[in-house]
Amino acid sequence: MSDEQHPTGVAWAWTAPLRKAASRIRPAGTAATDDADSGGGEPDRSVVDCAVYVDGRRRPGACDYDSGLATVRQTPGSFLWLGLHEPSEADFAPIAKRFGLDELAVEAATTRRQRPKIEHFADVALFVLRTTRYVEHSTLTETCDVVETGSVVLFIGDGFVITVRHGPAGPLGPVRADLEKRPDRLAQGPWAVAHAVADNMVDSYLEVAVAFENDIDELEDHVFAPQSQNRAAQIYQLKRELMEFKRAVAPLQHPLASLIDDKEGLPKEIRRYFRDVNDHLLRTVERIVTYDDLLNSILQARLAQLSVDQNNDMRKIAAWAAIAAAQTAIAGVYGMNFEYMPELQWKYGYAGVLALMFVVAAGLYRAFRRSGWL
Repeated sequence: MSDEQHPTGVAWAWTAPLRKAASRIRPAGTAATDDADSGGGEPDRSVVDCAVYVDGRRRPGACDYDSGLATVRQTPGSFLWLGLHEPSEADFAPIAKRFGLDELAVEAATTRRQRPKIEHFADVALFVLRTTRYVEHSTLTETCDVVETGSVVLFIGDGFVITVRHGPAGPLGPVRADLEKRPDRLAQGPWAVAHAVADNMVDSYLEVAVAFENDIDELEDHVFAPQSQNRAAQIYQLKRELMEFKRAVAPLQHPLASLIDDKEGLPKEIRRYFRDVNDHLLRTVERIVTYDDLLNSILQARLAQLSVDQNNDMRKIAAWAAIAAAQTAIAGVYGMNFEYMPELQWKYGYAGVLALMFVVAAGLYRAFRRSGWL
């Protein structure tokens, strides 16, 4: 049917230039609405960045992972880097199918909290790291957060690397930008990306550890300050946050050690890079262990200090009670109303009893002061 014969032929013909212009400015990697039935649709919003690198240099222009992977298969010395942020299972399923990832790998990519590990599925390596971020706070309270954690999952295969980040901590945009300034490093392939991500994560661990040390120093000053308040709750909260940090950092030692020992799967230069990352990780773990011991010592010292303070309070109470008991005993003797009590008829009996009570109280007070009870 021609435009003239179409019921809305005039409007259809009039909008043809607009539709043609819209098709020209449509972003790369998206499909037209008319093509939805043939496999197109809206772009995956979990995709942060996707690029092909040839001999360490980013290929100009935008690309989607499907066409990018096809380009890599046809271009020697290239690989694809696909970056995702918190994809759902529906988002990641077509990606896993296109890259031939295992079902367990798909589950790992969509799970937020995982233990650091390195696993191999056929010719694809799964590398999981935890991300950390120090949460700024003016004062340490019983409920404030000190460290925030997330995770990064990497899939390293032949000609591609996929990074999946969960949580706000550990953005990978700066890592990509730094690597793109070093084409010689990127030319070493997907494992160079894995090293850069691991190196960035471990450096962030050191930054969080330094911030933890500042919090511990401040807490220690407050705990042992004169007239300090009970800060046992703050000590326990900081210890809990330190344990969360330790759970994110310490388990990474085994995966890094296995990568360093992998003489067949990794190039010698990449293993040397991972050895340096492992050295930084060991220093961080040593700091965490030291901080844990220090917090235990601070907590025990604070509990001992509370016990001493309570003993001091009980001695003061007992001393004043003894002084009051002496006055009560004297008053009780002369309040028994016996008929024959010589002092009752004495002219200066009242003043004498008051003087006696004062002397006894002063003597007891002096004795308690000298013994440190008051």
